[in-house]
Amino acid sequence: MFTWLLFSTLLTLAYIAVMQVYLYGWRQTPEWKIPDGWIPETKVTVLIPARNEALHIQDSLASITSGNYPFHLLEIIVLDDFSNDETAQVATQFALSHAEKTQIRVVRLADFLPAEYAYQANKKRAIEYGVEHASGEIIVTTDADCIMGKFWLSTIISKLKYPGPSAPLLLTGPVLFHRERNLLQYFQSLDLLGLMGITAAGIRLGFQRMGNGANLAYYKWLFGAVNGYEGNRGTASGDDMFLIQKVAAQYPGRVAFLKNEAAAVRTESPADLRSFVQQRLRWGTKNAGLPEWPVRLVLLSVFLFCWSLFGNLVGACTGQTFWIQVFVIQVLAKAISDWMLLSTMCRYFGRSQLLQQFFPAFLLHTLYIPLIGAGSLFMKNYQWKGRSVGSTEKKNKGE
Repeated sequence: MFTWLLFSTLLTLAYIAVMQVYLYGWRQTPEWKIPDGWIPETKVTVLIPARNEALHIQDSLASITSGNYPFHLLEIIVLDDFSNDETAQVATQFALSHAEKTQIRVVRLADFLPAEYAYQANKKRAIEYGVEHASGEIIVTTDADCIMGKFWLSTIISKLKYPGPSAPLLLTGPVLFHRERNLLQYFQSLDLLGLMGITAAGIRLGFQRMGNGANLAYYKWLFGAVNGYEGNRGTASGDDMFLIQKVAAQYPGRVAFLKNEAAAVRTESPADLRSFVQQRLRWGTKNAGLPEWPVRLVLLSVFLFCWSLFGNLVGACTGQTFWIQVFVIQVLAKAISDWMLLSTMCRYFGRSQLLQQFFPAFLLHTLYIPLIGAGSLFMKNYQWKGRSVGSTEKKNKGE
């Protein structure tokens, strides 16, 4: 009993400490604003890997071309990954209708990759092709189901081009969910807001580098300087995290989080449980391969903390006062820590209404961490974009 109590206590204290560090790191992250009088002069290439996104690609392209970044400095490359729907056709039609304003190219991976690649996850290959053929000095990657605001690119480029010896070479920006329709989606919105705070804090304090490929920007030359995805092509996910950590290792202090609401991209979260689980299993497959040990250590401590909660819940169900007290203390510690971070993030991004769903989302999060965490360790096969992923990864480990 004493050993378990000590274990639970240490994990609880670790969770509180980690969440306070993240909250402190977020507050220490400076907010970026476009300097007065700043004039864009840099050619930018936006890469959009897309698979089966016919319903979203037009809105995504429209939001980018509706921005205030000069058209003559903007190139967009849509990289169609063997879609089974009309993604390429919709994107091509949009490109033709906007040919006088913006340079939009639609590239089909099927035109230069062997037919067997239709059954593999090709996002990294798509980005590699896009970077190689980009005309822009700066590469910005996003997803085909994302919506951007008017000042999205201007905010990103003004930060990257800001003069100084420690100016960032790679920026990761906010990614948010929106248009929630059910409790599962409200939970995901809160979870992702918390992750944005964690991402910013880890980068600011220098102990972990994370990011999201739906809103990533870097110099074109940098991709080659760190050898792109070499050594990571065998993992379907991780086009963002592996690249960020390579850059951080080779160029210390030159990775930054762009703290500005105008730099956020927004997308819809999975609306059903099966899609949500498949998405999170895919995200989880990259964790074991991340080179930065602080990221893996934090993930492990949170994972074990949530499992200790379940262990103490079992004890509490026996009716013994001691176990009930331990369980209640743990729940309160997690709830207060989570609330402090999430309420801060919700206020910053103008999503305070999400806090009305905090309690049910808190319960889902407490279930989600141990179950999905365990699932990602043992369930290596999952569905993604109509593909079965797992065996393909093993086959391509050596690429």
